[in-house]
Amino acid sequence: MVLKVSLIMVLLVTFSCVVEALSTNHDHRHSQNGSSLAAIKFPDHPSFSTVSSSGDTDCSLSSSEELGHSGSTMTSGEETDEEGEAFPAPKPHKQLVKLHLKHRSGSEDAEPKQSVVDSTVRDLTRIQNLHRRVIEKKNQNAISRLQKSQDQPKQSFEPVVSPGASPASGVSGQLVATLESGVSLGSGEYFMDVFVGTPPKHFSLILDTGSDLNWIQCVPCIACFEQSGPYYDPKDSSSFRNISCHDPRCQLVSSPDPPRPCKGENQSCPYFYWYGDGSNTTGDFALETFTVNLTTPSGGSELKHVENVMFGCGHWNRGLFHGAAGLLGLGRGPLSFASQMQSLYGHSFSYCLVDRNSNASVSSKLIFGEDKELLSHPNLNFTSFAGSKQDSVDTFYYVQIKSVMVDGEELKIPEETWHLSAEGAGGTIIDSGTTLTYFAEPAYEIIREAFVKKIKGYALIEGLPPLKPCYNVSGIDKMELPDFGILFADGAVWNFPVENYFIQIDSDIVCLAILGTSRSALSIIGNYQQQNFHILYDMKKSRLGYAPMKCDDV
Repeated sequence: MVLKVSLIMVLLVTFSCVVEALSTNHDHRHSQNGSSLAAIKFPDHPSFSTVSSSGDTDCSLSSSEELGHSGSTMTSGEETDEEGEAFPAPKPHKQLVKLHLKHRSGSEDAEPKQSVVDSTVRDLTRIQNLHRRVIEKKNQNAISRLQKSQDQPKQSFEPVVSPGASPASGVSGQLVATLESGVSLGSGEYFMDVFVGTPPKHFSLILDTGSDLNWIQCVPCIACFEQSGPYYDPKDSSSFRNISCHDPRCQLVSSPDPPRPCKGENQSCPYFYWYGDGSNTTGDFALETFTVNLTTPSGGSELKHVENVMFGCGHWNRGLFHGAAGLLGLGRGPLSFASQMQSLYGHSFSYCLVDRNSNASVSSKLIFGEDKELLSHPNLNFTSFAGSKQDSVDTFYYVQIKSVMVDGEELKIPEETWHLSAEGAGGTIIDSGTTLTYFAEPAYEIIREAFVKKIKGYALIEGLPPLKPCYNVSGIDKMELPDFGILFADGAVWNFPVENYFIQIDSDIVCLAILGTSRSALSIIGNYQQQNFHILYDMKKSRLGYAPMKCDDV
């Protein structure tokens, strides 16, 4: 494979909690010349532009109002479609929701090598924490309460269309929202612009496929991290409703420790959600209206309201969330935004992350609903999701790897390396919240040795931890690197372009963008390896789809 090498800036997509990482400073200068390999950069932290969303008054969270619906409702107020009809019900025709993720360049003085070190430290801490969550969540009271509730009649918490809406044939829509890259905020997350409450107020929330709960910092904010713009104030919204501790939905969240006895009918449902690294949120579980911008097939724009979205009103929040007001979960659990939207938009969502050479005007995309263009793509491949709720935490998206291939050769990696144990150890997840790709030992060492064996003609550079192997490519306009692909247990193969698994660290240095973890830890396919692929999460058929695509054209 031939690749012109040079230094560019990398956009990290991290949909997850960010952890504090301290690493040794490295003083390397960098230059830039227009290549397709990327260097990781983290600029300084600017401020967001947000709309005022709170006042100075305290919120009354001791009582709850009568809930008018069992689940979320989508309404359009006085808005109608082009023919004067109310916004159509999602059944039998599901809506298509498309969200735009804007790539925003960082500062020019960022040091790519130090940024790589910082990001890998965060990644490794995240992997350890995800592993802890898999093991420890089995003992949390939320799981035991959910197991006990299996003997009770099942409650439906899916969104429903307002009674006044009528179905219309063949109507689809796109939900368009702006998502900012966190690069210019000194982080790697993507921020989604969300309008919450009645009247709607603007907040920037971090997207996270590794967690479920949607939550926002709320007044009174007793212990909160710094955010851009005011906190959300329930008193300013006529659509805010607490969920009672007697409500079956309260069983979906973990209680603070020790649990608070549920006595009064109007007592709110307290929640506690943790990320394993010291980041956490505690507050009241509630319902609120989220407002979205729906784009019709003709290109018109309509504001629609999704009512009774379950979310956390956080009064005690801790962690590095880089100016965000909270977090929007996209995990597999019932609390996630993706799960709550399923009855409106179907059981699938997808995203397409632009490559690191893209300019600031190009957007990545997050799409809810069936994307017919993607499904008709000639190079769309699928692999089944692995694991089950009995042997793993239901938040994560597991896939079953059989082996990996380097330059067409299937490597001899012990089969048990890829297994997910009954205790939740091991296994492989696809995660847009982790930057690079990580394979558990001994898989990583076998992969690394295969690349070293097959790459000839370039000086091997030592002493550039944590990435290895690294090569000196000074004065080389074109270089040849081995192909790389993942072979899944069901026979599917995922082949990657070289810019998805090699990264430029300095003007003269390129490194393999794959690292290792311990034998008992998770293996993770990170977002760097997913760039310029349209990734489909099909929950109805329990499968992951992936198609090579120029994502700025989606």
